[in-house]
Amino acid sequence: VFLDAAVKPDDLPSLDQLRQYKAKGIQWVGPPLFALLDVDKHGMVPSRYAKDVKAAGLGVIAWSLERSGIMAESKGGWYYQSVRNIVQNEGDIMEAMHVLAQDVGVRGIFSDWPATTTYYANCMGLK
Repeated sequence: VFLDAAVKPDDLPSLDQLRQYKAKGIQWVGPPLFALLDVDKHGMVPSRYAKDVKAAGLGVIAWSLERSGIMAESKGGWYYQSVRNIVQNEGDIMEAMHVLAQDVGVRGIFSDWPATTTYYANCMGLK
């Protein structure tokens, strides 16, 4: 797993770089949440980077779901910077997780509070 330490969206690797990772034997990338999420007129959606990861044939594990404090106050902080303008409450964590699981196809999500990920996985029948 290549744990990506990008600080802002401009730091993320391009599709060509992701393909080079794959060619070198890397099978998984682990970017911060903001790298995988974006906003359109319908709400949270997969980012261009998330789509590039899939196109490169890489698996993805995201970090870190619940490290931002109270969402209504922090707007998700650094981890949710790409969707900050629509973050309003704690329910947005579930929305982000749903997009990550169903639309991005993450295989795992690091979280400081495992109850939320466990609840989601149990409700969705994920293993």
